[in-house]
Amino acid sequence: MTKKTVPTKAELNILNILWKVQPSTVRQVHEVLSLTQSTGYTTTLKTMQVMHEKGLVQRDESSRAHLYKAKESSGKTQNSLIKDILSKAFGGSKYDLVVSALGEKASSDEINEIRELLNTLEEQNKK
Repeated sequence: MTKKTVPTKAELNILNILWKVQPSTVRQVHEVLSLTQSTGYTTTLKTMQVMHEKGLVQRDESSRAHLYKAKESSGKTQNSLIKDILSKAFGGSKYDLVVSALGEKASSDEINEIRELLNTLEEQNKK
């Protein structure tokens, strides 16, 4: 994924499928998409072609049915999305992002996991 390329919601739906099962043909991706949303095969095909042009996926054209796979890992893509949201919606403030995310009421387990993460990060910063 190039620095400025942020996947759309439709592209993220496809990437989520590819991260689980790749490489995949358009048909395979479309079959999984069809389980949760109404979309035509040609729409899936066009979206994946655009994703290839944008550098979000790689395409193997060596066989009749082209095989697609995500160019970046889910973690890298998620980090890019977070950086984009952080910059655009929160003026770069990680604090504001976290406060907004937790405004939806976190469970006790989630709060404990976050507390453990913060303790670990604090320890790493001391070193």
